[in-house]
Amino acid sequence: MKRILFAATMFAAATLGATNALAGAVINGAGATFPYPVYGKWAWSYNKETGVRLNYQSIGSGGGIKQIKARTVDFGASDAPLKPAELDKFGLMQWPQIMGGVVPVVHLAGIKANQLKLSAENLADIYLGKITKWDDPRIAADNKGLSLPHQDITVVHRADGSGTTWIFTNYLTKVSGEWADKVGNAKSVAWPVGLGGKGNEGVAAFVRKVDGAIGYVEYAYALQNHMASVLLKNRDGNFVAPTSANFQAAAAGADWAHAKGYYMVLTNQPGANSWPITGASFILMYKTQQHPERAREVLKFFDWAFHHGQKLAESLDYVPMPEKVVKMIENTWRATIKDANGNPVWK
Repeated sequence: MKRILFAATMFAAATLGATNALAGAVINGAGATFPYPVYGKWAWSYNKETGVRLNYQSIGSGGGIKQIKARTVDFGASDAPLKPAELDKFGLMQWPQIMGGVVPVVHLAGIKANQLKLSAENLADIYLGKITKWDDPRIAADNKGLSLPHQDITVVHRADGSGTTWIFTNYLTKVSGEWADKVGNAKSVAWPVGLGGKGNEGVAAFVRKVDGAIGYVEYAYALQNHMASVLLKNRDGNFVAPTSANFQAAAAGADWAHAKGYYMVLTNQPGANSWPITGASFILMYKTQQHPERAREVLKFFDWAFHHGQKLAESLDYVPMPEKVVKMIENTWRATIKDANGNPVWK
């Protein structure tokens, strides 16, 4: 119930431009919490311009995939891209709408944002339960001059099926053989240790409350909640901060043109400044639309976001999709999303 109320509160502003349900169309979506802050900004601005309202439930990528498969929403949203075979099985298509970063955040007395350094191996070992104290010699070796407390580490993770978890565990699987063997990569995993919070907001709340905690959230949540993000050692061996520029550096080499079904994973990318836990958030829709007019309203919203929502996205440190990729996506809409008679929904 709290998650539903949270969603309703954030998107209430998006309804103010329409005096009643007849003042404009209503489009319904559900899924990832990773892009939730920017979808909220987009929804509010789009409603002011058009009167169209967005009802989006921030319930996690797993929930979004379930709801679109059940046809209870007009679109689903997932940070874990579906593989082409699964898309074909259910008659779905997907596209990347926005890119951003997942960031580890800590609650340690005297430690400010981007002061604590963590290597990939140490981050994995913390989540494996192998490093249990903040002054462990392996952490201290990377943080000379930083006063680390002799304090238990409280691990916080997602309790729900989550694309943010998928991105995070995808990264850990790439950098830790033990993690890959024992835990793996999924929207929901059997966590070796820790407390579970629902949604990015639930993880953020736990970390804020528990001294000695570490969690992972989408970057906008870290900013909005004034949380202490960490510096991570990237694939090139450099400790880097989570910033829009560093998310862009990670995404720079993404070859979307050759990604079948737009299946692309941006974790642990090369580059001196690349943030290692970068990911895209995807929209899921049916190829054959039972309600083409409503589907067209969904596409109008996301088209507006591509062309007019860049500054709003950048203000929250998300990375907009490159123009050439946007054109590619719009062409895919024309070729793929059709009504029951085979006519293109997007023209």
